[in-house]
Parts: sequence; C-alpha cells; structure tokens
Amino acid sequence: MTAGAPAISLADIARAHDVRFLLATFVDMTGKPCAKLVPVEAADELEAGAMGFAGYAAGLIGQKPQDADLIAVPDLTSFTPVPFIKEGLAIIHCDPHVNGEPWPYAPRVILKNALARLEEKGMQAKVGAEVEYFLVNRNDDGTLSTADTRDDSPRPCYDARGVTRMYEHLTSISEAMNSLGWGNYANDHEDAAGQFEQNFNYADALTTADRVVSLRYILNILAEQRGMTATFMPKPFTDRTGTGLHFHLSLWSEGAPLFPADGDGRGLGLSGLAYSFIGGILDHAPALQAFLAPTVNSYKRTGATTSSSGATWSPRKASYGGNDRTHMIRVPDNKRLELRSGDGSANPYLAIAAAVAAGLDGIERSTDPGTPSGPGESKPDAHVLPATLLHAVEALRKDPVILASLSGDPDIGTYYADAKEEEFLSWHNQVSDWEIRTYLTSI
Repeated sequence: MTAGAPAISLADIARAHDVRFLLATFVDMTGKPCAKLVPVEAADELEAGAMGFAGYAAGLIGQKPQDADLIAVPDLTSFTPVPFIKEGLAIIHCDPHVNGEPWPYAPRVILKNALARLEEKGMQAKVGAEVEYFLVNRNDDGTLSTADTRDDSPRPCYDARGVTRMYEHLTSISEAMNSLGWGNYANDHEDAAGQFEQNFNYADALTTADRVVSLRYILNILAEQRGMTATFMPKPFTDRTGTGLHFHLSLWSEGAPLFPADGDGRGLGLSGLAYSFIGGILDHAPALQAFLAPTVNSYKRTGATTSSSGATWSPRKASYGGNDRTHMIRVPDNKRLELRSGDGSANPYLAIAAAVAAGLDGIERSTDPGTPSGPGESKPDAHVLPATLLHAVEALRKDPVILASLSGDPDIGTYYADAKEEEFLSWHNQVSDWEIRTYLTSI
C-alpha cells in the first residue's frame, strides 16, 4: 500500500471475494465456535466494533449475566471464504473486547498475549497440528456406530479401501483446505474404525490455531451435509484408539530456526534452547494436561491400557525421545518437537498458549531434561500424567506458571480450573450403567 492510500476495509475484502455474509467467529474456553451471521452491508459496523455478544450466554469465557457485552473485533488477516460450505459465505476470526480492551478470558486473546511474551524475548512460534476425528452416526437408542458400516476392522490404519469408500468426504475437505492455501498434503485412515486424519502445512502459531478452529467447523458441516457426524470427542468408543490433537512446535528468530544445532551430544541435533524448551514442558506436564486433555472423556483415552489395534498412541508419562510415538514429546527431526498428549477436545488457542508458557519457563530457567529416553522407555522420576480431569485440575492449581499462563493472570487460570472441577463433578454425580451392573446385586 502506498503512503496516504486508504486502508482496505473488511467490506472491500468481502466484495472482492464475492462474499455476501460473514461468520464473525470466536470460541469460548471449551472451544465451542460462537458467531453472528453478518451481511456484507453491515461489515463496516462489524469492523467498527458494533457487534455485541452476551458473553455469559456464549459460554465459558469469564462473564456473568450482568457484564458488559463482548464486542467481536475482526482480524482481517484471518478472512477465510468458505464457498464450499455456502456460496457467498466467509469466516472472520474475531478478538472479543470489553469496554474497548481485549478480553483476557477470550482464548484467541490469551494466545496472542502468550505470543507477545515470546516476542519480547525475540522469538516466534511456528506450529503444525494433526487434526484427528471420527465419522459416526447416532443410533435411535443413543449409541454410536461407524458411519461407514464396512469399516469394522480391528486394525484399519491406512486402509486403502476405507479411504476410498470415504473418497467424496475426504477429497471435499482436501480441496477446501487447498483452495484456502493451507497446503493439505495427506489424508489417511487412522488407527480406529471410523477415524481419519487430514493434514495441512504448519504456519505461525495464531494462524494454525485459527485453522484448527475453521477446519473443525468445515468438517462438522460437510460431514453433516452427507448425513454423518464428525466428532472430535477423545474416546467415543471404549475398545478403539482415541482421538488426538498433536502439535508440532518450533521456535524462530528473525526467520531462522532456533532448534537445530551441530555437535549435539545427545543425538537429536537440538540446541540447548530446544532442550530447555522441552524441559519446561516436561516439568509442567501434569498441569498442562488440563488444557491438552480438558474433558472427562479425555482420560478414558490417556488411561486406556490397550485398544483393538493393540496400541493406544497416548502417553502415560512425561517422557521425551527421538522418532518414537510412545513419548509425550517426540523429536522426529531437529527442526521441531511433537507434543503428543493433546486430544481432540483441546482448545488450540489455550493448548498452544500453555505449552509456550511452559517451554518459555524452561528456557528462562535453563532447564535440562537430561538424556532422551529410549524407545518405549521413560525415566523413573518422570511425571506420571493425570489419571482424571480432577487430577489435572489439582495439578493446575499447584503450578503457578501454568495457572498464570492465561493472559498472565492466575485468576483466569483459577476460573478455568473451577469450571473444569465442576465439569468433573457433574459427570461424577451421574449414576452410570456400569455402576448398576457392578453394584446392584453385589451385596
């Protein structure tokens, strides 16, 4: 743009893409997408901060019924046309504000605050995400079944026939991602019957988090249009592998990667800074699980001892090592690390923000994680990951670094912990079929 040229407005961008309606979108702390459908004729009002939401009604986002509106302030760089959903529709990700200030409980604001702290140290985070999901049908009796009834093998991973039967769905998602410039490079059948993964290129941390939210929405809608339900529930089936959300993290400075190094005596080709970042994540691993595995159902996945395929692909301890998928932190090469303890219910903004805070704490303390663990091994003193959501909440409350990782305010961490404890107790107070079967006539 030349000096003195008028700024391009949201309305200009929308009309240039033949967009007639905008989904002004943000998520609450659970990751639920909230939006208003805004006609392009009102795009100037949206951009000017005239679109208010009753925050308490929107969900878990730190508001009470009497509080002032959340104002959705659109980030024009996140403009995402989605004509494959509805002709003339686009998503625009927004940062909720209250009384003219970014709302510190809003997940996208939380991640931006975490990245700003990293930027103060002269570093930027790049992130890739592996989005896994199941395609299911809800039966009349409330049970779930695989949407593809022929997809019933105990070991269906990479099955060419299963991918082919879901060709229309998978290719529609792939074409959607590529039309947006995301760089879809693989679409595969995952380890469980009915489970799939569709990958796209890594980007800066905020862009990747936005894309995870957008992709979940796209998957939900396009699956629904074909009569299926796309679910990111961590463990929808007792006997099958659960659904992960794995993050590939790297740090950069002035366009140069900070993780690779020559002469690494530990064999992974990593710099001292990378090892300290790993050490910070391992030190804070139990508390991190409150964000990486944030639901009651999450711990049916991490607590599983096996599955029909013979593996759970879910770490039980805070270990790290080389190209080994049994570790919480896998180092596939010297440019990145893979954080494998997150699941499909994780809010990408909160998960990345908390992981960055943990890693940055490790860097600031020059943490040394020791030598990498061997294949399938962990160190005797490695943290055992929480057994339930309540254990994760307790770990969060005891960890001041992670408790303050949400916009730097431990009160926000406490608000989140209290909500997650209430979620656990709400589940715990329900009498289950298992209890009836086990206790009804046991005495």
